[in-house]
Amino acid sequence: MPNSQTAQPLQPLLHALNNLNLPYLRLKAHEVLPIVQGGMGVGVSAHKLAGAVAAQGGIGTLSSVDLRRHHPDLMAQTQGDRNDAALKDKINAINLIALDREIQLAKKVANGLGLIAVNVMRAVSEYAEYVRQACRSGADMLAVGAGLPLDLPELTQDYPHVALVPIISDARTAQLILRKWERKNRLPDAFIIEHPGYAGGHLGATQMSEVHDARFDFEKVIPETLAVLEKHGLSAQSIPLIPAGGINSHERVQQLFALGARGVQLGTAFAVTQEGDAHVNFKKVLAEAKPEDMVEFMSVAGLPARAVRTPWLDKYLSHEQRMQDKAKAKPRCMMAFDCLAQCGLRDGNPKAGQFCIDHHLAAALHGQVDKGLFFRGGSSLPFGEQIRSVRELMQYLLNGIKPDLSTHSTLQLA
Repeated sequence: MPNSQTAQPLQPLLHALNNLNLPYLRLKAHEVLPIVQGGMGVGVSAHKLAGAVAAQGGIGTLSSVDLRRHHPDLMAQTQGDRNDAALKDKINAINLIALDREIQLAKKVANGLGLIAVNVMRAVSEYAEYVRQACRSGADMLAVGAGLPLDLPELTQDYPHVALVPIISDARTAQLILRKWERKNRLPDAFIIEHPGYAGGHLGATQMSEVHDARFDFEKVIPETLAVLEKHGLSAQSIPLIPAGGINSHERVQQLFALGARGVQLGTAFAVTQEGDAHVNFKKVLAEAKPEDMVEFMSVAGLPARAVRTPWLDKYLSHEQRMQDKAKAKPRCMMAFDCLAQCGLRDGNPKAGQFCIDHHLAAALHGQVDKGLFFRGGSSLPFGEQIRSVRELMQYLLNGIKPDLSTHSTLQLA
């Protein structure tokens, strides 16, 4: 075996998998491996992770929210009095610069392979500006969830080459989007179907009691969505379906393709890879979490969320009811950023969370367990507590080849 000084770089999986037993995913004029890395904020999926996935021939996704956190010079420009109304505008402008930087850096890492996508939450206040900046900066694809992106065709009309992919959880939403978009002479280029019972972060259910409803099961939603496509004269070839949530093995990937899927999306499994953009502490918290360590609660956006129990989250939940009972609207965002269009803390919504989500997600990004909010998917990870490479994860998902797990990760808590 060659040593580390003479070893040659591995060929990208797009070219190296001679026995790939899954079809390629076709979006616009592109043909890529059918693996999508989900967008995870704040800053969890930035240019290192997205670029690494694309470099293997898949779709790497940047989370658009608050990417200044990865750029000390930009962070330095947004320090100031939180009560200064002008600071909000400065932060928003700086974050557009950060998004542009991250897209360019991701494309450099990808080296012309795969696709670079940007995930934009419909629920963020700067949604439209993030969409426009992603297009201007050369993103290949937009994935939009946390709300219905009914205006996405208008926002992207000058960028017909950018693939538009709404994130949905049921066939009824697919039907609504198709009907609205058809009137605008634009169709989705794919649908990501996210299962609320397994996905991390903001979940696609309106009530906590609905998160595990059987109507969201892929075995039900994929055939129903295929039927909706057929009614519109479409198919999974023209609008591929990409399930997301709870996918942790090659066997599960094969099952979903047998149902009619044309790709799969994973979030947490990519977040804990060696190339992931978050701090090593973040990766260890997610990788070592057991089912009993996870909790579902209402986020500040008024959507159910799934996270790992941490000292901060346990403390918050113990006081949540009292805080919700006393909730009242505030004149402005307490942290100046004002990230969400609807914020339970700022708006005094007693049915939503009463904390600053950007502040605590940023703490998690930097590995601060004492005050971080660590979103996580609800299923076990493909390699357990192991921190492995993007390539190893993608190879396992595509053809079932697992790395030797007896060689443990060298990453340690910092």
